[in-house]
Amino acid sequence: MAFSLMKRHVAALLCGAILAGPALAQDMFTPRMYVNDRVITQYEVMQRVEFLKVLRSPGNLEEEALKALIEDRLRQTESERLGLTLTDEEVLQGMEEFAARANLTAEALIGEFAKVGISAETFRDFVSAGLLWRKAVRARFVGQVPISENDVDRALEASARPRALRVLVSELVIPVPEGAPPDEALALANRLSETVSGEGAFAAAARQYSAAPTAGAGGRLEWLPLSNLPAAIGGAVLALGPGEVSDPVQVPGAVVLFLLRDVAMDQSAEPLQVTVEWAEFLVPDDAAEIARIQADVDTCYDLNGQARGLPEDRLTVTTQAASEVPGDVGLELAKLDPGETSVALTRGGFRRMLMLCGRQETLEPEPTRDQVRERVINQKLEGMAEGYLEELRAAAIIREP
Repeated sequence: MAFSLMKRHVAALLCGAILAGPALAQDMFTPRMYVNDRVITQYEVMQRVEFLKVLRSPGNLEEEALKALIEDRLRQTESERLGLTLTDEEVLQGMEEFAARANLTAEALIGEFAKVGISAETFRDFVSAGLLWRKAVRARFVGQVPISENDVDRALEASARPRALRVLVSELVIPVPEGAPPDEALALANRLSETVSGEGAFAAAARQYSAAPTAGAGGRLEWLPLSNLPAAIGGAVLALGPGEVSDPVQVPGAVVLFLLRDVAMDQSAEPLQVTVEWAEFLVPDDAAEIARIQADVDTCYDLNGQARGLPEDRLTVTTQAASEVPGDVGLELAKLDPGETSVALTRGGFRRMLMLCGRQETLEPEPTRDQVRERVINQKLEGMAEGYLEELRAAAIIREP
């Protein structure tokens, strides 16, 4: 999970949080949900709610907390079945890595969590579930993910290309209904990837199947800097020759295909890493209201006035490396200049108004061959992990008390 809070955001949220009341103590061990033979208690749900508040997660936090805990139970059960465990050192390292994203140590972050009643065990359990799942995915799929030396060579060549590289692509976005497995969308994407050839055929398929605003234009996008794209999407595009269609790329809520139309590069440019700051404002799915807001705002700061009086989770501002932005959001941000907005994505009945606040470029050190190999493996595993979790969910008995 991407953790993009800056230290000042953490401090501000912690100061405004509300401690759990007496009812929590009375009901802390009351079962809220059963996942196979594992219990999720009311206490765990409320702890995760407070945790999500600190992370500035959008949406209905209680629903999101329960969903996340169910997924954690599925991951833990599968990890036990596979005989996987974690050492104390692995857990501590994972906690330190998580805390470092907010420019804190694990000890300091635990101290901040304690101020709003979040226990160290909650943080530890959250990190442990993610680490175990990473091991489980590798145990299940690594032997099925062929990584040749040619794959590494191509990735090394791509990483050595100037980050001022620009790509001209077309997109085809196949939506996955909220809460549904991606199987149907993946099957369609695989079929199109294998049968569609050339820009004309891809444009016709985009008009027929794509849910993106670009569908009417055959999926055609303008020139995009490669460094603005999330890593998985950039890697998929760089593997293509002009006129070729990518393998399916899974992003939250969709499966996406790309067709490469052209490439341009600045040979004199240094490799760059791009950090983006972006705002997400959940707005009613009403064209007139969206147009009014867009006309009234020029910067991310202006969104604060629009969000005044609304629930805190309706507006979030995030800063993170462009390569780490969730794929669906990253693709939209790549199309924007600072101050521009996109409303192509939805969540829970709202339109997600995304505004790019700014981009910052820094020199990127050249990766080693082992680092590139690991990156290629992780990109391939990322798409498989979601389907793996859906398999576990479908086979599980999930019920309320």
